[in-house]
Amino acid sequence: MKSFWTTRYTLINVTYFVAFCTIHAMAAVYLLDKGFNNTEIGILLALANILSAVFQPLIASVIDRQGYLTNRRFILIAVTVIMVGSLILMLSWNNKPLSFAVYVLIYMIQFAYMPVMTALCFEYQKAGCNIYYGLARGLGSASFAVTSFFVGRAIEKSGVNILLIINVITMILSAVIVFTFKKPDECAKKTVSESSGDEMSETAGDLEIKTGQEKVVGTGKTQGGIKDFAKSYPMFVLFLVGTVCFYFAHNMINDFMIQIIKSLGGGETELGYSNFLQAILELPVMAVIGFFLKKISSGKMLIFSGFAFFVKILILVFATNMAMMYLSQSFQLFAYAVFIPAAAYYVSSHMSENDQVKGQAFVTSAITLGGVFSNLISGVILDNAGIREMLITGSAVCFIGVVIAFIALSRSEKADKALQKA
Repeated sequence: MKSFWTTRYTLINVTYFVAFCTIHAMAAVYLLDKGFNNTEIGILLALANILSAVFQPLIASVIDRQGYLTNRRFILIAVTVIMVGSLILMLSWNNKPLSFAVYVLIYMIQFAYMPVMTALCFEYQKAGCNIYYGLARGLGSASFAVTSFFVGRAIEKSGVNILLIINVITMILSAVIVFTFKKPDECAKKTVSESSGDEMSETAGDLEIKTGQEKVVGTGKTQGGIKDFAKSYPMFVLFLVGTVCFYFAHNMINDFMIQIIKSLGGGETELGYSNFLQAILELPVMAVIGFFLKKISSGKMLIFSGFAFFVKILILVFATNMAMMYLSQSFQLFAYAVFIPAAAYYVSSHMSENDQVKGQAFVTSAITLGGVFSNLISGVILDNAGIREMLITGSAVCFIGVVIAFIALSRSEKADKALQKA
């Protein structure tokens, strides 16, 4: 039964990250082929990211009301929108305004349902369905790596429309999987008080968080807006500022990786190796991080990951060859691969049931905002100063994020200990 739920949730992750590769990682390749210049692409991606950052907490607030719109139903809506949008793009030919609008929509909605997918896992876990989140999420990253490895050759042979065909096929599969991903009667009948009582366990030897280990920090359930949420979880909101800084640096590397690689004597082949390396390295960490979270708090793991983001970009400041580029990319093991599951567990263990979708959405929104700021600032620095100056700026911003996250999460941990003694 344990492998049954994990396998199905893994397939949801796999289909998501295949589409994440074709929609997000290959966005510039597709849009350049359709006649967009670099400035237009930058505007399109920044707009999509901004809309995503705004949309995520809004949709989370609706889901948190526990009405008709559930995590599962929203994912079904999202994959349908992506499928229909991809079909429209296939038929739009060279209609740039239409292509611009539709691509913004599918880019935004595909990013927006990432936190909902995470919240779906914890919803089912707390209803008694055993899901190994770390393994499922890691295999999602592996699917991104494999897709990245093969899709470039497919584009060379068949053209960029192959990306849209992959989108449609993947979203049909995802819709079928999600539609049939229903909680059994014995799980669905569990009450909120039963599922959020003394213990939330992720079995398969993955994770077991008890309220005695990580107390919920805040004043209680907040089904209101952002202001009420901030009052209940002030240290979490401060941590989100640090998250923006982490992902400013992270996206700086990812968005301008080809320029960095060319400055080190590499090219498109080395770009493929770098993307494959950082994606595949996520798998072992995400698969075993639950074991570490039994021994180390999620807050400490998040501080550790923030420091790894800093080291990753700092290496590139002093890089002189591709070996140092690959060394930098290997820190994906400790940065992104630790951050994503640790943040998910932090939200699940520190927030009330009705705030968790919102909490996951705010994390993803902070990640998105980091990307937006990176898109708007990094290119200007690159054009007017150079690659090293851009990387120094990213390192400085990331270091500030480490300090902010350390303060926020340390205070949160002290509050946990105070509650345990009370």
